[in-house]
Amino acid sequence: MRGSNFINGSWSDDKAGVCHPVINPATGEGLAKVAWATPEQVESAIGTASTAFQTWGLSSKQERIDLLDAIVAGLTARQEELGETISKEMGFPIDAAVSQQAGGGIGELRTISEALAKMDLQYAFTAEDSSQQISLEPVGVAALITPWNWPLAQVTLKLGAALAAGCTCVLKPSEMSPLVAILLAEVMDDIGAPAGVFNLVQGDGATVGAQLTAHSKVDMVSFTGSTRAGRAISISAAQTIKRVALELGGKSPSIVFADADLDKAIRETVGACFHNTGQNCNAPTRLLVQRPIYQDVLNRIKEFASSIHVGMPQAHGDHLGPLISQTQMERVQAYIEGAMEEGARLVTGGPGRPDGLDNGWFTRHTVFADVDTTMSIWREEIFGPVLAITPFDTEEDAVTLANDTEYGLAAYLSSSDPDRCQRVARQLRAGMIEINGASLAPGTPFGGMKQSGNGREGGKYGIEDFLEAKAIAGWP
Repeated sequence: MRGSNFINGSWSDDKAGVCHPVINPATGEGLAKVAWATPEQVESAIGTASTAFQTWGLSSKQERIDLLDAIVAGLTARQEELGETISKEMGFPIDAAVSQQAGGGIGELRTISEALAKMDLQYAFTAEDSSQQISLEPVGVAALITPWNWPLAQVTLKLGAALAAGCTCVLKPSEMSPLVAILLAEVMDDIGAPAGVFNLVQGDGATVGAQLTAHSKVDMVSFTGSTRAGRAISISAAQTIKRVALELGGKSPSIVFADADLDKAIRETVGACFHNTGQNCNAPTRLLVQRPIYQDVLNRIKEFASSIHVGMPQAHGDHLGPLISQTQMERVQAYIEGAMEEGARLVTGGPGRPDGLDNGWFTRHTVFADVDTTMSIWREEIFGPVLAITPFDTEEDAVTLANDTEYGLAAYLSSSDPDRCQRVARQLRAGMIEINGASLAPGTPFGGMKQSGNGREGGKYGIEDFLEAKAIAGWP
């Protein structure tokens, strides 16, 4: 590593800063040490971004596209290294870390560049009067605060949109998976990105994050993480009336009707619930099954879940890795044990580590049936591989159960009746709906309703979050 913090186009580590260990979640051993930014460094990064905005904010659309494309090329050349780093620092199995984590992050940037090329950043308000213009201009300095579970893709979603809009940025990645952000900064260094347009500061939310969200020269905060942290950021940012975009938690339902393709529905729901060891905000962790097929579905899920394996992240193949930390493992274990105490029926999995994995932060992928809607595993985001199942009778019951949550990020439904699919999809209070296993296209808006956050990421929708509309009358 060239350093930990990248400010004004240079590597800047202060010996007065905390040196924080990065832990390999598969072994519990130290992987690297990262220098956290001091308050003075954070101040410098913000000031640098503010100065750079005076130029970058007036850059042409083509200049922004050229920078995005250069970042794509730089990351693509290092995709294997990016995937290996992600696998080590957060435990994602290596094959998928290269293709999904690294490849997905690069793909998000490419999609944003393509979306920007099609956008009109200035246009006449009406075709009849060109003197009335609408100019879409950058918000200003953007603080990007990103999570550990998708440590490249969540960065590129925000960074790409901010740069496309003409904003300058200060990035604070998660302190639990900060290494891939350093590789990104190395790419920015190598391609000669304009100094101050991108700045990287390391640290935790309580120190560096709090300084960013409260600073008067930060015009916008884009945050992905817990709903609890999102509330705190909103309160802090409100003191300076800055824009806040939040992508927060989820407790997404998957509704399976009796006329569904059951094998496909089970494969899609269980696979998505356990993907990334359950550490996805949009994971379908609540499964609603129509009563006539309830026991059949439980039998099939038990068989399918037994075919899913847990293993070391450096091993090739399709399997689950560890959770991110000991704290997260203990949290997931507490939910599993609590569900058994509350009376949920254990279908598969349960407390403890998988056989043969005595070190690291591994947990068993677990399924519960007969889950009452008052139970903690039904109402609270666990962020681990735990699936809660309950039966329903009618279509109306399914919609009511699905919407009975403080969250509204995603929802999934399976039925062979097209009319029912359309009816239910319109009634579900969630930002993203997937019907019969269909995946959302690249560039479609990613985000939720209710306490799952506000704003959208991806493609032109993500860029729009970083833009202000300026009305100009009397344009010559």
